[in-house]
Amino acid sequence: MCTLEQRGSIFILTLTGADQHRFNPTLIASFLSALQQAKSQATPGSVLITTSQGNCFSSGIDLAWARGEGKRPTPERLLHLLRLLKPVAAELISLPMPTIAAVQGHSIGAGMLVALSHDYVLVMSDSGVMYMSELDLGFPMPEYFSVLFRAKLGSVAARREMLLRGTKLKGEEAVRMGIVDSAHGSEGELREAAMRLGEELAKRKWEGEAYREIRKSLYPELCEELGLDLVKVVPKL
Repeated sequence: MCTLEQRGSIFILTLTGADQHRFNPTLIASFLSALQQAKSQATPGSVLITTSQGNCFSSGIDLAWARGEGKRPTPERLLHLLRLLKPVAAELISLPMPTIAAVQGHSIGAGMLVALSHDYVLVMSDSGVMYMSELDLGFPMPEYFSVLFRAKLGSVAARREMLLRGTKLKGEEAVRMGIVDSAHGSEGELREAAMRLGEELAKRKWEGEAYREIRKSLYPELCEELGLDLVKVVPKL
């Protein structure tokens, strides 16, 4: 489940509990509800920070839920989860405020997708890895995963390393490859850095609508895949 806390202009969305925060219908619904609440309460200068409790940001899709009563995930249940997850990426890309992912521990598969759907990604230096597990699991990626990775990872080498080699990256290596913005040595340092960045962004008092539309304009292919319209913002005279 998720909680949403507001500290001044900063919303803090937290994946709660000490588990691996695997995305199943319950967690996805809770995440979307928190995003919609933040959007409804946004004012100029609002910022969202997404983080987690425990030692894992998210281990991705809930494969136990996808198995149901069987021994292997069924295509129907996997597709259902992936369809449910797509609006999470859409909401983050269209949220009318800057967004920061403070990734504590592992971000795997769908967990990495959610992290990269934020504007900024801060991670731990040595605790946890960023890893796209689909190749090792033998699961093809849905198109919106591929489009988001093309939009967010400008380096062909970084995309190849993540998607075609299934490399498990530590924080400092992910920074060097341009996948994340910074790596931090402890949970406290990570949270302090995320709050510091959030406060810097909040001071600018940007209009949420303008911020959202400029962000969307940077990723036209991704917006089309996510079903988001590109709207021209008329400047105030």
